[in-house]
Amino acid sequence: MEYRIEQLARTAGVAVDTIRFYQGKGLLEAPRREGRVTWYGETHVERLKRIKELQQQGFTLTVIQRFLAGELEASDEALVAAVTRPSAPQTLTLGELAERSGVAEPLLMSLEQAGLLVPIEGGDEALYPVDDLEAIAAGMKLIAAGVPLGSLMDLGKDYATAVDRTARQAVDLFDRYVRERIQAEGGETEAAERRLLQTFNDLLEASGTLVRHHFQRTLLRAAREHIEKRE
Repeated sequence: MEYRIEQLARTAGVAVDTIRFYQGKGLLEAPRREGRVTWYGETHVERLKRIKELQQQGFTLTVIQRFLAGELEASDEALVAAVTRPSAPQTLTLGELAERSGVAEPLLMSLEQAGLLVPIEGGDEALYPVDDLEAIAAGMKLIAAGVPLGSLMDLGKDYATAVDRTARQAVDLFDRYVRERIQAEGGETEAAERRLLQTFNDLLEASGTLVRHHFQRTLLRAAREHIEKRE
């Protein structure tokens, strides 16, 4: 069965402009042309339904395109959702963060520029996890102890850069040696989906523990070496 674009729009429950937009983005294959008339088939209907289904789960068009291109499997959906749509934390505006932390907004903006504060992506107004209050309090303790703000911010920039590089490498290792292996083993989609998500959550918690433990040990070692050098 074939459809004109208006018929396809009614059947799939989307607007004509949306269909054209998806075509422009490469999400929808070009229709069959017969002179000046274009015809769409059942594959277009199924594709539009799949796009709508993934959109309802909250995925962006960029992620949807990867699903449609076969770069992500159906069993990846729960894992991708956990990464791209984590549980929404309690958030504060910049003004609320300043009020509750006792730190002026300009200083908070400077901390954000240094990579020490990271707003939540999306939305018209910058929002910050309420957990940032704890991080700000820790930073203020260092400043109160006599650490210059500028030096602390320089340290924060170096740390943020190093952590970002390490995190990207860790994600690549997980994708290459864990996700791809589970996908290659086959089996039921739901079972693979549960296994992927559980493994990711386990490794996320383990990575946090490992990084925290390693940093504390390294910091103590650096302190001992500094003392021995001064002596």
